[in-house]
Amino acid sequence: MSKSKKVWIPAFIALIVAAVLVLCYYIYAPSKGELHPRFPKGGDGTVSPGGLRPDRGEDSAVSGYFSTFGTIALFAGAASFSWLWFKKKRKSASRLVRQAGKLLYSLHNLLGWTTFILIVVHGSYFVVTKIYDEHVYTGLAGFAILLALTGYGYFITKIRNKWMRSVHRTLGLLWLPVLWLHAGGSAVLASAATLAVGGIVYLLEKPANRTKQTVQDNSNQS
Repeated sequence: MSKSKKVWIPAFIALIVAAVLVLCYYIYAPSKGELHPRFPKGGDGTVSPGGLRPDRGEDSAVSGYFSTFGTIALFAGAASFSWLWFKKKRKSASRLVRQAGKLLYSLHNLLGWTTFILIVVHGSYFVVTKIYDEHVYTGLAGFAILLALTGYGYFITKIRNKWMRSVHRTLGLLWLPVLWLHAGGSAVLASAATLAVGGIVYLLEKPANRTKQTVQDNSNQS
């Protein structure tokens, strides 16, 4: 297996592109009186269903649908990312943890591709219809990282390099702050859901490990 660190180069390029786009956002946003992502509102002043984009004018309903695609993508990505909690739990003392881990492992790639496709659909619409919206910059920054993340995920089994999984995992973590900047509350909620899964895994494993240890102690004593 190769140990070449050159495999990090595409990831670094994607992160540099994302950083430049985020910088453009902070340069452009002040001219519109905004330094942080706002909670988008529809034409009637209510929060849009997707929670990712401001809906204005006659296209508010259509924008709402495409915003919802983005929101669904966030939670699909969070579910895919949650596999990390189970990666080293394949021999967990908790049967439920083992079963959930197997399920998420089988769905990991599907959820990843679902996230990618929904983001492409979501982003394509807003790039075309709201190209002058400052949130396009953070959206493109997130997509740059997602594109690299998806690429590494695809080539993990095809390129035998010890760093592939590390790069894939690192990109997933660095994608989060860009999502928080772009999507605001929806991204924070998706992140919280991922952390909640980790907490549940811990709570399920703790009593199961205690029971397993008790059984082993009794067996040794006998």
